[in-house]
Amino acid sequence: MIDWKRKLTSRKFWAALAQFVTGLIIAFGGQQETAVQVTALIMSGAAVVAFIIGEGLVDAANVNMIDYEVLPEEEEEEENG
Repeated sequence: MIDWKRKLTSRKFWAALAQFVTGLIIAFGGQQETAVQVTALIMSGAAVVAFIIGEGLVDAANVNMIDYEVLPEEEEEEENG
């Protein structure tokens, strides 16, 4: 099975995709300027996707580290009251 999280955060995957799309644009008679702009858009989008997935994984890992049973405010109330 394909690990999509890993693929979508891979720079090699996005570089290969950009190269493929650029090749298609040139092959079908598109301008080089258009190919460069599309490549830049793909790589910019890749950075956003990788950041979102990476931050989501970090947040998910941190959820397991939070102690929900006793929060600092609850400890103070128990001591004072």
